[in-house]
Amino acid sequence: MSVILECSGLNKSYGKKEAVRHLNMTLEENTIYGLLGPNGAGKTTLLNMLTGGIFPDSGRIEASGSRLDQGGMPPETCYIREKNLYWRGARVKEILQFASAFHPHWDWSFTEELLNTFKLDPSTKIRQLSRGMESLVGNIIGLASRARLTIYDEPMLGLDVLIREKFYRILVEDYANYPRTIVLSTHLIDEIAKVVERVYIMDAGTILLHDDVDHIRSYSHVLTGSSEAVQQFTSDKQVIYNETYGKGTLSAIYGALGDKDRTQANKLGLTIEGLTLQKFFSYLVEGGRRIE
Repeated sequence: MSVILECSGLNKSYGKKEAVRHLNMTLEENTIYGLLGPNGAGKTTLLNMLTGGIFPDSGRIEASGSRLDQGGMPPETCYIREKNLYWRGARVKEILQFASAFHPHWDWSFTEELLNTFKLDPSTKIRQLSRGMESLVGNIIGLASRARLTIYDEPMLGLDVLIREKFYRILVEDYANYPRTIVLSTHLIDEIAKVVERVYIMDAGTILLHDDVDHIRSYSHVLTGSSEAVQQFTSDKQVIYNETYGKGTLSAIYGALGDKDRTQANKLGLTIEGLTLQKFFSYLVEGGRRIE
């Protein structure tokens, strides 16, 4: 696959606080990515740099092999921000009309379908909408734009679980018909586990892991047993988190486990279980260990 956006060595500080540190990222065409991280990890700062909203202190951003100028946005990009900047007195239809002017592949029939699906009255003024309905306006723009690169920063704010599930279903269905690169930055990790194909896990301004979701599922494990047995078993494994309780230890590891490993674990009296993406994320961030 060709690379649609790439950044290398990005740094951004606010005073003494390093918001983004030596960050590298590559986005390939026609892939759905998850950008995961706790609050304050630097996700929004990163996205604002990638889309020209703020300038990096140092580093390089390229779109389809060409370096972006300071403040430049990658071509054919739709960025749905966590905090929208819609004029409060405008009606929904006016916001959609304004947005459509920036996206040459905008689909108005799909827009109407989305308004009906989410029961959003286009004549309603933005100031009359709930936080969740405001989020839906942005989400409709992201879907209807059919932009080559679409970025959502916390798109589910204020939405109940049924609406969130409906949005994910529509996004996946439309992606299948109109492939493009989509980035979902969110803290609702288990919800997007079935939607995204690859994830970047970010904490303290840097990337801890970049991998396929299916790979993470097959490579992430949690062991429980006596501290001595866990230590023996994990001596040649990549440990991302350890927690002791009495004479026992819980250890989260990342890597392939073969039949020989499982036989050894059984002999040592260890229990091995797989991890959900949410649990893996929690252990990785808590342990603070980067996986190459």
